[in-house]
Amino acid sequence: MSTPVRGRVRVAQGAKRVRVFLGGQVVADTVHPLLVWEVPYYPTYYFPRADVVSGVLTPSGRTTHSPSRGDGVLSTIKVGGAEAVDAALEHPDSPIEQLRDHVRFEFAAFDWFEEDEQIFTHPRDPGVRVDILPSSRHVRIEVDGVTVADSVRPHLLFETGLPTRYYLPRVDVRMDLLAKTDTVTHCPYKGTTEYFTVAGHEDLAWSYPTPLPESTRVAGLVAFTDEKVDVYVDGVLQERPKTKFA
Repeated sequence: MSTPVRGRVRVAQGAKRVRVFLGGQVVADTVHPLLVWEVPYYPTYYFPRADVVSGVLTPSGRTTHSPSRGDGVLSTIKVGGAEAVDAALEHPDSPIEQLRDHVRFEFAAFDWFEEDEQIFTHPRDPGVRVDILPSSRHVRIEVDGVTVADSVRPHLLFETGLPTRYYLPRVDVRMDLLAKTDTVTHCPYKGTTEYFTVAGHEDLAWSYPTPLPESTRVAGLVAFTDEKVDVYVDGVLQERPKTKFA
């Protein structure tokens, strides 16, 4: 894949068939998607204008501006009885030539499929890999000096660009110190999380009750926000990682 870059924006040619649905009806269907990193953490899809269903775009007259992508024109999507206001964006005169004649759809407003698998949150980055390995390393978690988890059978999750995460069996976690919260987040690689308050610290731990197929090894296990707890691995206190989650 070629990856032209302008400012912080990176563009690459995707290889998957990607479809967008609204109200159960197809809005766009392409085998030539562009992956565009508008932010460094994950990409979004841009569709060739020719692969957007004819007649579904209605320009709203509103515009946006990006220092990297240039002026943008917003459109409302109408299909059947469904409507997504200002949910499509085009940059017809973008200084990034690859974006011209392409349409970007607001991810949260639609249902998305890569090939025949539904995706959530944002497109998966082809440069990101997730490896989940069983381990016999001794992992102990402390919060405010109190041991809240102690295990010699963790699963270690290695995700490109992120620190190692330690997923621990619930029988090795002081679940009496954890209380489930209403917080829910979604990961395109692992699935939907549930969160826990730990010893009074809100959303300090999480779990994937029903993870996506490639991440089933962490099903039901508990991980902690290592940026905010003390993690001992084989008796050695680990340096707290510095990430956007700190």
